[in-house]
Amino acid sequence: MMQTAQTSTTASVDDSTEARSRVATLPAESTIVFEDVSKFYGEVLGVNRVSLQIAPGITSLVGPNGSGKTTLMNLMTGLLKPSSGHISVLGLSPHDPEVLFRKLGYCSQFDSFPRRATAREFIEFYLLVHGYSKQQTRDLAQQALERVSLVEAADRKVSGFSKGMRQRVRLAQSIAHNPSILVLDEPLNGLDPMARAEIIRLFRALADEGMYLIISSHILHEVDMMSDSVVLLQNGYIVAEGEVHGVRDEISEHPIQILIRCDRPQVLAAQLFEHEFTVEARIHNDRQGLFVKTRKPEEFYLLLNKVITEQKLEVESVAPVDDDLNAVYQYLIASDGGQA
Repeated sequence: MMQTAQTSTTASVDDSTEARSRVATLPAESTIVFEDVSKFYGEVLGVNRVSLQIAPGITSLVGPNGSGKTTLMNLMTGLLKPSSGHISVLGLSPHDPEVLFRKLGYCSQFDSFPRRATAREFIEFYLLVHGYSKQQTRDLAQQALERVSLVEAADRKVSGFSKGMRQRVRLAQSIAHNPSILVLDEPLNGLDPMARAEIIRLFRALADEGMYLIISSHILHEVDMMSDSVVLLQNGYIVAEGEVHGVRDEISEHPIQILIRCDRPQVLAAQLFEHEFTVEARIHNDRQGLFVKTRKPEEFYLLLNKVITEQKLEVESVAPVDDDLNAVYQYLIASDGGQA
C-alpha cells in the first residue's frame, strides 16, 4: 500500500493533508482530478493508486527517471488509459480528445519534427488542425514565437536548430492556441542558463494569467524557483505533495553534480574553480565536457552564464547527473512513515 509522507523537516513540503483540503474546496470543473488511478504496462507498474487534485498555477512533478512523471502526464492528456480509477480534467474526460485539446497544450520530451519544416510552419500546422482560419493561424503563431523569443529564426528549418531552440519550438506550439492547461515534460532540457531563466519567467507569467501548468522536472532548484506546489513521486507512488518551501535549503546540504558539454572545458573549469560554491570540477573522459559539483545551484548557474558569455564558449548542453539527484530525492522524501 502507498503511504503519503507526513510533515517533516526533510520533505520541504507543507502538511499534505492541509494542502489537499485547500484544493478540495474547488469544484471539479476547476481542478484536474485523479481518483485512485493506476496504470500498468503488462506486469510493469507505471503509477499505482494515485489520488490527486491539481489547482491553477504551477505544479511540478518531481522524481527520478522511471518514477511515473511521464505516465501521469500521458494519463491526463488522454494518451494513455488508466488500468483503473477515474480522471477528470476541468470536468472533461481525457477520452474526448477533440474537446480536451482545445483547452490543453502538451509539450512532450520527444524531439521529432516534420522534415524540411520551418518553426513557423510547424506551429501553424497544429493551429490549422485546431480549426483556426489562415489569418488567425498566422497571428497566433507569431504571438507564440514572440513569447519564446524565436521570431528571428521562425522561417529557418527546424532541422538546423540546436537542441535548446527545438525545445522552444515545441513550447511555442503547445501555447499557440492559448490553452487553459499546459502539460510540459522536462521543458527546460537543452536550454542554456539564460534561456532557462527566460522560460521560467514565461511560465510564471502564464500562471499569473490563470493557466494550469503541470511540469515534470528533476532539476530541484528550478522547481523551487517556479512552482506553487510540488508532487514527489517514486516508483509510481506519490510520496509527498503540497506547497514548496525551501527546497533550495535542503539541496545546499547535498552537492549536485552537473555535466556541461562544451568546446573548452579546461577554460570553464579554471573559471569556475575561482568561486567557493564550486565544490568539485572534473573533465569528462572524452575531453568535451565538465562535471561540476555545487551546493548553490542558483548562484552557480548565474556564474556559468557569465563565464560562457565572457569566454565565448560553445555549449552543447547543461544537465544534472541522475546519480547525485537520486541521492537528493532519497533525502527529500525521507519520512518516518516509510513507503510502499
